[in-house]
Amino acid sequence: MNTEQLFDHSLERVLARQRDGKAFFEAFYDAFIAASPEVAEKFRDTDMERQRTMLRKSFYHLLSFYASNDADYYLHRVAISHNHRHYNIRPHLYDLWLETLIATLWRFDVHCDEATELAWRLIMAPGIVYMKFHYERDAIVGS
Repeated sequence: MNTEQLFDHSLERVLARQRDGKAFFEAFYDAFIAASPEVAEKFRDTDMERQRTMLRKSFYHLLSFYASNDADYYLHRVAISHNHRHYNIRPHLYDLWLETLIATLWRFDVHCDEATELAWRLIMAPGIVYMKFHYERDAIVGS
């Protein structure tokens, strides 16, 4: 089975656990906030219901980036808004984001194995690189 098939089948299993995968994204955010005082501080005054909705939307835009090799307007705006001049989401937090996502995957996909984990990492990697790339950039590249 190829990377995309492994990912797609895994995502189907994760989302099947509850309508729209809501439980998965809630569990992810709870774990992400608990993973670091820096993350907890970033979300201190945040409407978490709205944030979880934004996470689901961003997640699908990361998938689209992988599939198309092109950042759409939404993903580009998120990258710019998260750079050092705006929300100041430092690059190492994207690594923590991915590690937390993978840990949550293992909790929610009963058939997860190393190949499935690798598929998720490979599919998320281009979007994460894109977000990190824009951290130090002031110009709006690719708009």
